[in-house]
Amino acid sequence: MSLETVLDRYPVPACARTLGLDILEARPSHGWVRIGFVGQPAFCNASGCVQGGFLAAMLDDSMGPAVMIATEGALYPVTIDMTVSFLAPARPGPLFGEAEVISLGKTIGFVEARLMDGEGALLAKASASVRLLPTSRLAG
Repeated sequence: MSLETVLDRYPVPACARTLGLDILEARPSHGWVRIGFVGQPAFCNASGCVQGGFLAAMLDDSMGPAVMIATEGALYPVTIDMTVSFLAPARPGPLFGEAEVISLGKTIGFVEARLMDGEGALLAKASASVRLLPTSRLAG
């Protein structure tokens, strides 16, 4: 179930398609978004859990859309730094990212995200600082 957002103006990057990105809910005035992902068996490490790099990518792909939706597509976030805490193993299947814009300045923003499994268990969380670029500067 995809939700129409300002992101529909832009092509979905192949990496986001690989993760199964699907915008499920958005509150632009709150800088908040909920995104569905699919933890593929191919993403698993030897323990049978989704490898942490994929989880970090899902968190990153939750925070970026939160900024774009909050700014009605005017600003594109480029991650400067991101801190990830892994709290529980992620099994293959549906995963859900929720991200919220904490603060947007003229050139820098701060965003936080959480990643949950299908039962709502918290798997990982992240915070990031992002450089804010006008989307008009994006290569098209």
